[in-house]
Formats: sequence, structure tokens, C-alpha cells
Amino acid sequence: MCRAGPTVLRVAPEVSGGWITFMTYKPSTGDDLTQLVTGLNKLARNLWWTWDQEAQEIFQELSPRCWQNLYHNAVAILHEVSEYELRVRLQNADFAARVREVLGAFEAYMQEPETWAHQHAAALRDKPVAYFSAEFGFHETLPIAAGGLGMLAGDHAKSASDLGLGFVGISLFYREGYFQQAIDSNNWQTEYYTLLNPRNLPMEPVLDEEGQPIICNVEIGMNQVSFQAWRVNVGRVPVYLLDTNRPENEQHVRDLTLRVYGGDSTTRIMQEILLGIGGVRLMRALKVVPSVYHMNEGHAAFLTLELIREKLDAGMTYEQALKQTRAECLFTTHTPVEAGHDRFSPDLMDYVMHRFRTRISTPFAELMKLGRVNPEDMQEPFCMTVLALKLSRAANGVSELHGRVSRHMWHSLYPGKPVEQVPIGHITNGVHLMGWTKGTVRRFWSRKLTGQSLHSVPKPEQLPPAEWDRSFNTPEFWQRLGDPEFVSDEELWALRYHLRRELIEFARRRLLIQRQRLAQGDFIAFDQLLNPDALTIGFARRFATYKRAPLIFQQFENIVKLTRDRERPVQFIFAGKAHPRDDDGKRYIQHIIHLSKYSDLQGHLVFLENYDMHVARQMVSGCDIWLNNPRRPLEASGTSGMKCGVHGCMNLSILDGWWREGFDGTNGFGIGEDSHPDSVEEQDRVDSTNLYRVLTEEVVPLFYERDRQGIPRRWLQRVRRAMMTLVPSYTTDRMVREYTERYYLMK
Repeated sequence: MCRAGPTVLRVAPEVSGGWITFMTYKPSTGDDLTQLVTGLNKLARNLWWTWDQEAQEIFQELSPRCWQNLYHNAVAILHEVSEYELRVRLQNADFAARVREVLGAFEAYMQEPETWAHQHAAALRDKPVAYFSAEFGFHETLPIAAGGLGMLAGDHAKSASDLGLGFVGISLFYREGYFQQAIDSNNWQTEYYTLLNPRNLPMEPVLDEEGQPIICNVEIGMNQVSFQAWRVNVGRVPVYLLDTNRPENEQHVRDLTLRVYGGDSTTRIMQEILLGIGGVRLMRALKVVPSVYHMNEGHAAFLTLELIREKLDAGMTYEQALKQTRAECLFTTHTPVEAGHDRFSPDLMDYVMHRFRTRISTPFAELMKLGRVNPEDMQEPFCMTVLALKLSRAANGVSELHGRVSRHMWHSLYPGKPVEQVPIGHITNGVHLMGWTKGTVRRFWSRKLTGQSLHSVPKPEQLPPAEWDRSFNTPEFWQRLGDPEFVSDEELWALRYHLRRELIEFARRRLLIQRQRLAQGDFIAFDQLLNPDALTIGFARRFATYKRAPLIFQQFENIVKLTRDRERPVQFIFAGKAHPRDDDGKRYIQHIIHLSKYSDLQGHLVFLENYDMHVARQMVSGCDIWLNNPRRPLEASGTSGMKCGVHGCMNLSILDGWWREGFDGTNGFGIGEDSHPDSVEEQDRVDSTNLYRVLTEEVVPLFYERDRQGIPRRWLQRVRRAMMTLVPSYTTDRMVREYTERYYLMK
């Protein structure tokens, strides 16, 4: 299945236009410049720099324009800057000292012996968690995620690294990634794709000891499909991306890994066979023996069939193979919507499994039963979620309410149990705090904790910089926000103004580029857009219809009055993408852009196109209010609102997903009650009314209530409460610890 000698992971030898060698990096004691150059090349190909502010600043300083134009890509920066220039720049003693400090911090991180997992999960060191996800959202440099599922997976990997957990990620390398969004002259979303060049990305080919790619095979339909793998270094954690773009494959097979969720259901099921079955085979080629296979959503569930096949080949009975496979697997569902669960027709299953079924000794009809709620209904589509639930030792939703919804949704799989005993628990999602904290805020908190830059030597009475990021994730640190001696209202309000100004200037630059691209004259001057003194409300996410992006504008005339109030103005910044085949979502985008250009909201409402992780960081930091109004209970968790608190932005949200658990009445704003009408029309009407009421009766008055010094004391008191109660509770550090203690280590 895989052609490889003894497994040695390294990059190809350096040639003109080839790979930058770093895995064999051995610093020369006689040449400090060589050590620094080699160290920067090594660092560029480890995504640790994406959550270390000073590392980012070093790459940015090398070429500010390329940093801005090339998606903040450290590898691309080092291709832009010649080695000669880099050596000359390093003659600057201050710059060289900063590089040395960052490289030292990186090496200390990579070699740290006493991690959380060393103390609490040592058993996973040699037998790691194998985490399968169809998408990973690491950074805008590597756009291979479509939405929240991928963002969660990327943050999961980062926290697994921070905690020192034995962890291996498996996904696909989509060489055109997820689409880039452009808005045409009719305000309609259009999609275009750009080819991702691995040479310019923080990834490396997986090679054998002869320097040749390790090639594995998987049976899909009538084809024997070859694939190779790329390794993405996420701190201490490797994530492997499978790639069918091999010369021995036919073109349609090579294009299986072209785009995220690309093509029709046939392409989708083929991608999922590659991910699940191919991922297991790659693990075998790498001689990785996982302790548990964690399926992040049902896309990877075919891995269970490969595990069964292996066990049957080893001489187990079918029942024994099922039992042992079930003991090795864990499943996380993210979808409270029936249509969101992949289902494939019996005919399609018969076609795509044509060659695989000849390799497995049990009748294919028995395997088909594993994906059906009613095993005896031969016409029932094969459901990936059903397969995952039937063959996992544990399953969970991603918030308390989502766990409850999932137990009701899949109750028919457990007819002998009452709904409350359906074996689907929950672990509420989180975010990787360091990765989502904007540089301005990181510097602010670093100075508070250490009195200086992130990696410099502290004074005796100050916290060592190596410890400040650990402290940053703890409830004890955030409890200090209750002490005005630690950070005053004046300092906090100044920070909020700084962040709002940064967002507005960012938005103006983006909108100017959008206007220039369209060569339109119907848009107001970009430098007059938005008001740095106004209450700024942000909405940015996938434009799925259940998220109801235009809900706030159902009260259109009243919202216009709010935006035009000279004493208490309100403004809105929207961003997001609709799935390429979701015309209803595209119409939502079109409607909002039309309002921003041709209605009385002009100048007070803007839409930023081509939403990505960079735009997200600007918005969650600069907005005062993060608006979220999904149709309850269809938001499984949501994570964008978790990224706000560290920046002093507060949530205004329906009590769905994570916010239903996080909101306590004092740490943000809730829309409506902990319930919802059965009728969609009634729910939309009630939620629209409640949203406007909370906005006008609670949010706006509190924001503009100022004392003689012009400080909104009560608003900032609520900001402090949000920081104290939400920031340390909704991190992936907490989430990964929960997965480890409750599921990864379970017997």
C-alpha cells in the first residue's frame, strides 16, 4: 500500500529553486550569522511563528510590503530576501539580538521537557492521538479551511502542541485551497482560485531515507490511487496533508485534492475515502501507532472500515474486528442540521468501494449496515455520521445544547435507551488564545506582565517572559482584571480606542482596494468611511442562511436613525463568504452590500470582501460588539465570539451554542430567552424585536454613558467581567485537556 524504506522525515536537498534545508540543522559554533540564517529558515517552516508576536515582527521587518501582500507568509519572505541581504541585515546588532532571542525562545519551546502532557498524559507520547479532519485552519498563509470546523481543528493542533500532547493530524492538501471571494459590479459574490505552491508554504514533503517521496495507495472506484504527503509543523505537532497530484494518476484523480469540498457528491465521497482509508495507511507507512483515532466530524469515518479490514486480515472475526475498532475510535459531531450530515446512495457506495470491497473478507452488505439507521433498509443512504457513531467508543457534541440536540437527533440509533441516556456527551469548543490575540493586545498584556518585550530578560520582581504566555491562559491572570491597580479604566479605554482605530483604517484600505478593482465611482470616499468614535458592531462568518446575517436590518428605518444619531452613533462592519453553491447566502451578501452603497446606511455600513483569518483578527479586536444571531439551536457552538474578550470586545448574541453557557447577565448581552419558538417565521420575528430592544435599551446607552473624564465606567466594568469569566474558560487549552482526560485516556 505504501512504497517506502525506513521512514526518515526530512526535506529534500537544497537546490536552485528547491527546498530550504532545515531538518538537519546543526548550528556552527564558528559562524553566528550562519546559525541565525539557518535558524530563521527552520523557524519559517514551523507555524509556531504564527502565534509568537516577535517572530512575526522579524519576518515583517525583512520586507514590510511582501509581508502585507503575501498573506504574512514567512517562507515567502525568505524567498524574497536573498541570503546575502539577510546576512547583511543581520550585521545590525540590535536586529541580530532580536533574532537570537526569538530563535532561543523557539528552541526552548520545542525542547521543553516539563509540559502539561508530560505530567498528565505520558501514555500518549509513544502512541499519539491521530486527529482526522477534512480541513485545518492554521493561518491565512495556508488557506485549506472553509470555516469554523477547520478553525477549530487548527486551534486544537496548536493547543496540543502547547500542552506537549502526543498528537498527529491528518487532512488533505488542497492545492487551490478554499476560494477567494470577489464582489462584482452587481454586488454578487464571485469565486476564483489561486494555485498554492508548496515551495512557498510552511510545509515539507514526507520522504524516505533515499530522499524520495513516500507513496501510498488507496482503492477508489475502479482506480488504484497513489498519493504522497506533506508535513506541516505546528509547533511540536506534525499534521500530514495527503495529495493525489501524482503523475501516475489520471487527471480526474489528481484533482481529487484540488479544492476544499470541491465538486459533487462523487468527489466528496472520494475525498473522504482518501482522508479516512488513506490516512490510516499513511500512519502505517510512518510507523505511527495511534492510541486513539479522533474523527473531527464524519468526513473521516471511512477510517473505521480500514481498521476493520486490517483486523480481519490479522485473523479476527468480524465481531471481534468491530469491537476492537470501536475501542480505538472517538467521534466529534459539529452539525445540528440534518442536511449537514454526509449521506451517499447505495449505488454510489457500490461504485466507489468497488476495489476496496474485494480486499475485505466480510460481505459488503454487512459494511453497508454500519452506515444505516435501519440496517435492513437496503435503500437507505449510507450516512457517515451513523458509521462514526456506531464505531466509536465515545461521541460528543461541541456545546451543552448541541449535545442535547444531537442526542435527540440520533435517538433512533439507540432505541432501547431514553433520550437522556443516548451516549453522546459534549465538550464545548474553545480558541487558541495566543493565536487569536492581536499583536497590539499581546504587547499591551506583555508589558503589564513583564514590563518589557516578549523575550527580553526580566527584572527580578517581574514575571519571566517565558512564563507570561502560560499565565495568559490561566483564570488567575484574568481575575486580576478586577483590580483597577493592575489595569485602569483609562488604560483599558485607550486600548479600545487604539484597536477601533486600527480596524477602521484597515477597513478603509480594504475598501479602497475593492473600489479600485471595480473602477466604480458610486462609492463614497474611502477615507470618510466609518467613525472612530462610534459604537462599532461587527458580523463576520460563513453566510449560511441559518446565521441570518441581515436580521438586524429588518428594523431598517430604526437602524438608520441609530446610525445617524450625532450624539450616539452606531456603525456596522460585515464580512464573510457564502458557499459557492449557496445562492441564498450570496443573496444575503448582495443585500447587505446594496444597503452599504445605495441606502441611507451609506458610510455607516461596510462589507469587507474576501474574509479570511487576517480579516477575522482585525474585526474581533477592533469591534466593540460582536453580533451573532443564528436561528437557535442550529449554531452547534460558534467560536468567533470567543476571540473577542481578550481584546475587550463584547458579545451580543442569541443564547445558542457556547454563548448559552458563557453569558451570565454581566459579561456581554443576550438576545431573547433560553428557548425558542417552533415556527421559523415566529422565531425570526421575535429575535429581530429582541435584538433591536437589547441594542437600543442596553448596549447603546451603556456605551455612551460617560463620566466627567469621558470614560464609560459601567461599560468597562462589563468588559472586565467578559475578560474575567470568558477568556480563560473558552480556550482550546481547556478543551484539549478535557478531551485528554475524558476521552483520549479512557480505557
